Amino acid sequence: MQTLYACSTETEQNSKVPSPSKILDQHFNQTRSLFVYLIYFITQIARYAEKDAHKRASKYIPSAHDLNVNTKLAGSGLLWQILEDKQLEEQLKKDKPENMIDEELVKKIYNQLTKTSEYHHYISINQQSKQEDRKIFEFILNDYMLGNEDFISHIEELFSNWSDDGEMVVQLLQAYLHKPGSAKFQEIVSTDKARFAQQLLATVLDKNDYLLEFITPKLKNWDPERIALLDMVIMKMGVAEFLYFETIPPKVTINEYIDLAKEYSTAQSGHFVNGILDNIHKELVQEGRLKKTDYKKA
Repeated sequence: MQTLYACSTETEQNSKVPSPSKILDQHFNQTRSLFVYLIYFITQIARYAEKDAHKRASKYIPSAHDLNVNTKLAGSGLLWQILEDKQLEEQLKKDKPENMIDEELVKKIYNQLTKTSEYHHYISINQQSKQEDRKIFEFILNDYMLGNEDFISHIEELFSNWSDDGEMVVQLLQAYLHKPGSAKFQEIVSTDKARFAQQLLATVLDKNDYLLEFITPKLKNWDPERIALLDMVIMKMGVAEFLYFETIPPKVTINEYIDLAKEYSTAQSGHFVNGILDNIHKELVQEGRLKKTDYKKA
């Protein structure tokens, strides 16, 4: 949707349009970079324990407390499993998240963390525990990253896709904390989903005029100038799914695009898109032009 909207906007402004396929790939790459950055940020909080200990011990007259900073977090098995992930290492070299990191924010979060009962419970356990490592990392993620306005502001400044991709990427990170080394960074979007996205993009672009033949007659009672460009993009995607994606049930298509219209377009868009797509769907059924196949049998 965002790629098609960008292409439509560029066309209206007579600007040079990059390859739509490349724009879509850029969206996927940005999702990957967000995932990598979140992993990197949480490791920097954990590693700060060692940096804090070194700074305190280097004081001109260090106190007993300065000389006994607990560095268990920096030596945790989970942290080192992450740091030894070869796939992550390769991705870090490409993305260079160290150039974006806010060191002061890392320090601030670490200092806040060390004052919590959860942290003191963690360092009070003498033996290494995968379960306790995971619990403290999840605590950092949920309470001191996702629950932190400063961190959210930081991430929103760096990644314009946070509002769209944040929830999915956080789920990926939570899964990664349970099984470090399991992430396939080059397949941040599954092969099937990436193929579907490229096929839908190509279909809407290639069949644009034909799709409009179904939509335009349904707009007689609507002022064309008041129809949001994004609504047109969404309706073309919906009609493309009706006609060319046989395994997607029409109800799923309609509901998905109603939700997209409500979330990204105008206050009236959900109702508008629902009405137009529902009418087109009924017409296709009546004319016997809707060919759908049970996904399980496909």
